[in-house]
Amino acid sequence: MRLPFYQVDAFTDRLFGGNPAAVCPLESWLPDAILQNIAAENNLAETAYFLSAGDAYQLRWFTPTVEVDLCGHATLASAFVLWRKLGEHRPQIDFDTRSGRISVRLKGDWMELDFPSRPPESCQPPAQLRKALGGAPEAVLAARDYLVVYGSEEEVRALKPDLEGLKQLDRFAVIVTAPGRECDFVSRFFAPAQGIDEDPATGSAHCTLTPYWSQRLAKKRMHAKQLSQRGGEMVVEDRGSRVGIAGQAVLYLEGFVEI
Repeated sequence: MRLPFYQVDAFTDRLFGGNPAAVCPLESWLPDAILQNIAAENNLAETAYFLSAGDAYQLRWFTPTVEVDLCGHATLASAFVLWRKLGEHRPQIDFDTRSGRISVRLKGDWMELDFPSRPPESCQPPAQLRKALGGAPEAVLAARDYLVVYGSEEEVRALKPDLEGLKQLDRFAVIVTAPGRECDFVSRFFAPAQGIDEDPATGSAHCTLTPYWSQRLAKKRMHAKQLSQRGGEMVVEDRGSRVGIAGQAVLYLEGFVEI
């Protein structure tokens, strides 16, 4: 069997930037074990699979080790493939996912995700969190992920976390963030327990970052950067129970998977 395969750099306007995602359009669902094995073989942060389902598409996301409930960059990459390679003409694409229906709207060279908001709340962090991250955070909150707030962009850039220590935590991942020098806020994202030591550009993290910074800065629309080695850039908007996360994407590779 030959499966179409695309690799897309998401949340960037340049090749070799942003977050690479694999995208595999399907005609019917394959066994979960095969989907997981393909994702492991790809060895990218996420592999997305979708198939047409009436007026929408069914969409699933896999890391090299697990299926996840929500992924921004692979959703952006899937919409990019549909618009740029597969002839989709509608300005909005709807996806049915494990997190409900989500949409992507085409806005010129940008694509905007409509995702659920995940506001963080105060929490009592485990001692190993601060020890594993290092530095001197100002606050720790939590939603799906821990949100650890630092005082400056320089502190976030300088972090060299103990990934084995982060693996022992009771949350999906750890987001670190601070005010930005040339943007509203910056972040980094670590999920070693999910097979992702540091994610280059993470849409789902901005479901938590957006409501936090919107309240703190008293702004609805903000410019965000992710400070990974590859870098990522988003424009986000707080919409109450939803968030808008806009970015660009670039095609890196097109071919087939043989199984």
